[in-house]
Amino acid sequence: MNLLRSLARRALLPGLSVLSALILGGVGIIITDFDHLSQLGSDPLVAIGGAVSGVFNGYGAMIAGAFGDPSRIATALQTGNERDIATAIRPLTETLVAAMPLIFVGLAVAISFRAGMFNIGGDGQLILGALGATIVAIALQTSGLPSLVILVLAIAASVVAGALWGFIPGFLKARTGAHEVITTIMLNYVAAQIVLFALIGPFLRQAGSSQPISKSMTWVDVPPIVTLPAIRLDWGFVVALVMAGVVSWLLFKTTKGFELRAAGFSPTAARYAGMSAGGSMMLAMSLSGALAGMGGGFMVIGTVGQLSNDLSGGIGFNAIALALLAGLRPSGVVLAALLFGALTTGGKEMGIQTGIPFDLLFFIIALVIMFVAAPGLIRSIWRVRVKPAADVPSMAPSAPAGTV
Repeated sequence: MNLLRSLARRALLPGLSVLSALILGGVGIIITDFDHLSQLGSDPLVAIGGAVSGVFNGYGAMIAGAFGDPSRIATALQTGNERDIATAIRPLTETLVAAMPLIFVGLAVAISFRAGMFNIGGDGQLILGALGATIVAIALQTSGLPSLVILVLAIAASVVAGALWGFIPGFLKARTGAHEVITTIMLNYVAAQIVLFALIGPFLRQAGSSQPISKSMTWVDVPPIVTLPAIRLDWGFVVALVMAGVVSWLLFKTTKGFELRAAGFSPTAARYAGMSAGGSMMLAMSLSGALAGMGGGFMVIGTVGQLSNDLSGGIGFNAIALALLAGLRPSGVVLAALLFGALTTGGKEMGIQTGIPFDLLFFIIALVIMFVAAPGLIRSIWRVRVKPAADVPSMAPSAPAGTV
């Protein structure tokens, strides 16, 4: 009972943040429904009723687009036709596909934030990890190695590339005091230029194409969870869930995890306790980059199949919001990633079915981010008093210059 009460208390503010965003998003849908609002002068009741019903229709289409129609899924399962089953469950699998890289990068952000580091470089670490996986996969194309071996080596390369790219700002912060917000943002641009330069060369670029896009890596792939037509969900999603468990164990069950969190709470106190605050910074950023790079590796080898300069699509910045929404807890990161994946996948269907502009989806996501970043505002709006979680670290800048 105490556990349930604790979980409910921890989920209250994030839940109210999402609810508030959906309510204000509904207001945005209403005031942009010019077809119905144009009738306000002649028949205001019909105009307002039509606009309000458009909100419910839009959110209904979003839910169906994110999770599928239960009756359609049941019918397809009864028929046993693989194509019908694939069509029915595709919305749900696409939500999981969209959530997979968000889980990896959300965990990356959670680790760094727990150690008191602002990792804004998830995009750069992800695409550098994807580049590492692409280089290894293409280099080993004619090696004669089994596809599974190439896959493992490619993912390992993505982890190493991401870890190295995360280590740089951690090292600079620990040794020189360079603020990680600035260095990680700048390294995002550097990573994008490195990937663009690599894609221009003939080794990676698709034959016969002048566009910066790599060869389609048909000789290596992440095995699918279900072998159905047009279903992209693969074992990368399962690995993401496993990594959430590993990160949770590392942070809350190991001595090194305690040191990381202690450095995040107070680097000075950690040093007086005999811990290396600078070492914790470098380790946290390296682990953070490794997770983001792994997400990029599974994207480029699995669900996407080839590398392009816009592979990340802002995942790194969305991951910051979902990590904060999750209270920096790995289990919460998984749930928040599923929410963001559902919003993204369902929002596309909402636009197709109802004509609601897709830009309003970004408006709703932006509202979620805003409300998550302003818990005091949510408490005031909903008149609730929530005791802050004791284990969520302060987002204040951490160690001074030159500390190791």
